[in-house]
Amino acid sequence: MKNWHLYILITMIMVVWGFNVIAIKIIVTHFAPVTITSLRIFIAFLTLAPMLFYRSEIKKLAKKDILFIGLVAVFGVLGHHYFLSVGLSKTSAANGGLILGSVPIVTTVAAALFLGDRLTIFRIFGLVFGFSGVALIMLMKPGASFNFAVGDIFIFCAVLSQAISFILINKMSNTAGTQAVTGLSLMMGSVMLFSVSLAIEPTGLATLKTGNLTAWLVFFASGVIATAFGHLIYNHAIQKIGAGQASLFLNLSPFFSLVGAFLFLGEKIYSIQWLGFFFIVAGVVLGTGFLEQGNLIRTKKSA
Repeated sequence: MKNWHLYILITMIMVVWGFNVIAIKIIVTHFAPVTITSLRIFIAFLTLAPMLFYRSEIKKLAKKDILFIGLVAVFGVLGHHYFLSVGLSKTSAANGGLILGSVPIVTTVAAALFLGDRLTIFRIFGLVFGFSGVALIMLMKPGASFNFAVGDIFIFCAVLSQAISFILINKMSNTAGTQAVTGLSLMMGSVMLFSVSLAIEPTGLATLKTGNLTAWLVFFASGVIATAFGHLIYNHAIQKIGAGQASLFLNLSPFFSLVGAFLFLGEKIYSIQWLGFFFIVAGVVLGTGFLEQGNLIRTKKSA
């Protein structure tokens, strides 16, 4: 299958991002959420900075590329994380998870409108299966239900912001390297987010004194592994296979988050949630065009 090695890499990143949800829960219980998020993203930039300067990625950028990277920082870092943090404080985890499950749908539609991606019947079924899987995982928890809350509007704004950033990254695939796009957007976004944190969390920096060794180790691991290398690989995937296809894999993250909660927090995984995982995998297989490629090969052989 074409790009199979890249699909395996993205799946591994979804495992990391799923487990990173548990890491973030630990981090935000010890520190001010927006402040520590901005610092975590800045740590990610520092991790990638040597690559930028060693390979002279920054010198190769045109003014238009820098503008686009700035927009990626505004939408993908500042907008997404701000709306997400505010939204989750005003709605339930089930609502938030379900709305975030619409990222592949919004991204795929946007890619069709602005990038000319073809919406095949297989991809449409893939989106439906993927979203259905996320719904089964999020809504089948005991006591979980979907009741509209004000925070849902903020969560959907986070979805839109992230989808826009994916489209912008996709548009730069032929002009800017992945390392430059990822590193500079993380740097710009972290500075923007830190500025916002000073306004909404005036005592945020003071909370840095309250963290224990475990919290700091989790913080650095999250920043380096999940945020730096996770975004580097995922952005590379966007530039190689497109925003629409890459976004389909995001539906795997909620399930691996569930697995992480089972392993580290002792939470239970219900049978219906395993069915949700099956739906998500089916959605990825359909949406990435695996069946279409198989049909094409068979057609050529029979011709």
